[in-house]
Amino acid sequence: MKLSPVQDQAIAARMALVVGATTFDRLFAGVQFHEVDGDMLYVFARDEEAAAEMEDRFSLHISIFATDILKHEIGIVLVLPKQLAR
Repeated sequence: MKLSPVQDQAIAARMALVVGATTFDRLFAGVQFHEVDGDMLYVFARDEEAAAEMEDRFSLHISIFATDILKHEIGIVLVLPKQLAR
């Protein structure tokens, strides 16, 4: 299931509240919360470094917010660089 623009922006807005402006601008600028497949959420980040740090530091937060917003259990958050977007 591909996320709607509203769902994408809602997850990004919640993340902005948690991580703060400086970290959000550094890591989450241009992020796309893209698609759910089973309990996996695919996220596309600006580059490989941002993707790795996002997944390491914030995947739990993302899964909690996405579960709440999408009303669907998200157990795995896979953050990839945009170059790998389908």
